[in-house]
Amino acid sequence: MRKITDGAGASGHSGMAQPKDFLHPMQELAREAGLLLMSYFGKVTIEYKGDVDLVTKADRASEQLIVDRISKQWPDHDLIGEEGSRRETGSDFRWYIDPLDGTTNFAHGFPVFCVSMALEHKGERIAGVIYDPTRDEMFAAEKGSGSLLNGRAIHVSQTAHLKESLVATGFPSHKRHKNPNIHFYHQITLRSHGVRRAGSAALDLCYLACGRYDAYWEFNLNSWDTAAGVLLVEEAGGKVTNYSGGPFNIDSREVLGSNTLLHAELLKEFQAIIAGRVEGLPSVAESLHL
Repeated sequence: MRKITDGAGASGHSGMAQPKDFLHPMQELAREAGLLLMSYFGKVTIEYKGDVDLVTKADRASEQLIVDRISKQWPDHDLIGEEGSRRETGSDFRWYIDPLDGTTNFAHGFPVFCVSMALEHKGERIAGVIYDPTRDEMFAAEKGSGSLLNGRAIHVSQTAHLKESLVATGFPSHKRHKNPNIHFYHQITLRSHGVRRAGSAALDLCYLACGRYDAYWEFNLNSWDTAAGVLLVEEAGGKVTNYSGGPFNIDSREVLGSNTLLHAELLKEFQAIIAGRVEGLPSVAESLHL
């Protein structure tokens, strides 16, 4: 495995560090943050950082814990966190931190949420972890070494046809009336075994990586939503692009992931939807025999 020079390695000493040297402490940190989230679960009050965007004390406490640990162990690394943490010094290393992905679920007591962290080196994501504390599931990946779930290798599914697939998507917490995803949801629902909407983009990508889902798409995601999950999917044998089939990049606002086998069929469906070639919705009155 190629080596990456890091001014402070995983042990805090100067020298050469491999990607795997980051993965173990990243998992420990994600687990610590997950335990912190569970100490708040079912006990927090909802706050708002916009008209409908939720934030809780748990989000802020988790991010503070993660940022403090990273700052102590890797003081020269840059970072970006969902709740506003930023360090931009021009370092070769950058962390993407989502201290609580699935805040709306968390705030309502729905146990689908996680901690997500990814590490980038010179623009290339080299390691990522996503921890689901309610199921004690630790998803981890390092560039070139595959993806793991609780230490065991995982792979995307072998489903070859959209009509036999189970897929996932998500909807934004704000400006839903301006988001076109309902059209995609409707059309893909008609052409698959079903579409799930669980409320955590990071976990959706994990479930694609381990074969629980066969494909996933969503609009308007941020870098901290996707950085770790996309690496997990790719290292598990999957494919992630934009809606036209172009390369995914960390600033992509549209994400289409699949087990690779379904990708061409999904892109064809997406182009049809974008072009307006869709099946209409049934009449509510006629469906209810009114």
